[in-house]
Amino acid sequence: MAEENPQESLLEALEAEHYGRVSQQLADLHPSEIADLLESQPARNRELLWGLINPDMAGEVLSHAQDSVRAGLLEQMHPHEVAEATKDLDADDLADILNDLPEGMADSVLLSMDVQNRERLSSIMSYPEDTAGGLMNIDVVPVRADVTLDVVARYLRKLGELPVHTDSLMVVDRENHFIGVLHLSDVLTRKPETTVGELLDSGVEIPADAPAQDVARLFEQRDLLSAAVVDEHGVLLGRITVDDVVDVIQEQAEHTVRSMAGLTDDDMFAPILYSARRRAVWLAVNIVTAFIAASVVGRFQNTIQQLVALAVLMPVVASMGGVAGNQTLIVTVRGLALGYVARSNYKPLLIKELTIGLLNGVLWAITVGIIAYLWFHNYRLGLTIAAAMVINLSIGALAGATIPLALKRLGVDPAISGGILLTTVTDVVGFMTFLGLATVFLIHH
Repeated sequence: MAEENPQESLLEALEAEHYGRVSQQLADLHPSEIADLLESQPARNRELLWGLINPDMAGEVLSHAQDSVRAGLLEQMHPHEVAEATKDLDADDLADILNDLPEGMADSVLLSMDVQNRERLSSIMSYPEDTAGGLMNIDVVPVRADVTLDVVARYLRKLGELPVHTDSLMVVDRENHFIGVLHLSDVLTRKPETTVGELLDSGVEIPADAPAQDVARLFEQRDLLSAAVVDEHGVLLGRITVDDVVDVIQEQAEHTVRSMAGLTDDDMFAPILYSARRRAVWLAVNIVTAFIAASVVGRFQNTIQQLVALAVLMPVVASMGGVAGNQTLIVTVRGLALGYVARSNYKPLLIKELTIGLLNGVLWAITVGIIAYLWFHNYRLGLTIAAAMVINLSIGALAGATIPLALKRLGVDPAISGGILLTTVTDVVGFMTFLGLATVFLIHH
């Protein structure tokens, strides 16, 4: 017999109103699992579960929750409860939570902290959330280059504990300028009389104003566990660790997936009217583009009336062009997001995608042309749809490559509106080429 999922058992206990059992089971879950559980529940269950969580875990759960879910949970809390729940969090996680609070409430939480923690937080919150400065944690262990490993080891023993995810110590000069890193493995394995300077690794330093996506790309390319964050003068401000970068990568991936469907709310159980209003905007844009395509069809009413087979085959041309264009669109949007697409390589990318569109156009034009001939016993109809397929798949590939770049230059997120524009192009071109060619070669011939 299959073992019951702990979360399913917990939800059954919640449904049966066995709240004591629910509290016990929540205590056995990791804070990130609780955050996922809260996100998967409608408002009523979410409020019940939140009230049953051990207060000592509340801060960690908040730090793992998605922004919209966290904002909803924070609305139910008083400033002193937020301060108490988050007192043991890393400064970067606490800064994320405070950014989700109304300004007055955030000030109240800050005032309830001691001066040292307030100053540490202020240094992070002075940078935008989506920059290296907003991601960094200021819990670093700095050492000087002229001391020996024996001195470093005694210093670490005196500290008693290290910040989490510490793989190296930051090496600084007298003015706190970052000059490199000392790997912890060297502290443990090299001779005690060796100086830090002899084992100095240049490390990686990231400007505090660097965009979060650039930070994520750097960690991915160099397989980093941590990196120093510096100001414009090279002064060490803090460090970024891989756990923060994983969060950035996940958020970017989710944003791209949601955006390509025209979704901007990330809470599965956001209020109905709120979600409906935000989605309605993109449905309104889509209906405008749909009527543009419909108007093209309307211009060929006489042609369609004379040959009903055109109405049957019309969607085939448009949908095939849409799929081909969407494949290219996804490749281009991904390349833009990762920084792979630039002016220097745009032309080869365009030629490659256009060639793929042309080759697939010819392949499927032959296939669809034969099917149309066998179906309607009209070789001219087969040739017409074949020609329209080649044209629309090629145009679809061309549009899929050019639309994201054009939107990027205009400052518009190509993941959000690229799909709608592409659909319009492939529908309009597909209908116009197929019906236009049919008018010339089938009706007037």
